[in-house]
Amino acid sequence: QVQLVESGGGLVQAGGSLRLSCAASRNIFRNYVMGWYRQAPGNERELVAKISTSSGTTNYADSVKGRFTISRDNAKNTVYLQMNSLKPEDTAVYYCTAGNWLLPNAYWGQGTQVTVSS
Repeated sequence: QVQLVESGGGLVQAGGSLRLSCAASRNIFRNYVMGWYRQAPGNERELVAKISTSSGTTNYADSVKGRFTISRDNAKNTVYLQMNSLKPEDTAVYYCTAGNWLLPNAYWGQGTQVTVSS
């Protein structure tokens, strides 16, 4: 079982930046594709970004391309989501996930709230 703990959420003005972190509980972290999902009120959860086990490949939702960057540090069992040029529509609960490339969501963290004010 992989346990994931997110941190770094908060309130930020539009145009600002936040960096989310997700620490995994076990050293098998390096065997999993890691992802970040988000869910805004009234919306379904959507995949924001994912990163391969070796950090060689990343993929982003069109809505965040050029603004968000996913990265991972396998030595620290941690994945990051750097969010720049934030918009009010980025407001959501952000979840860290682990899985495979097709479905990087076998495991979920508890979520962290990101609120972007206009």
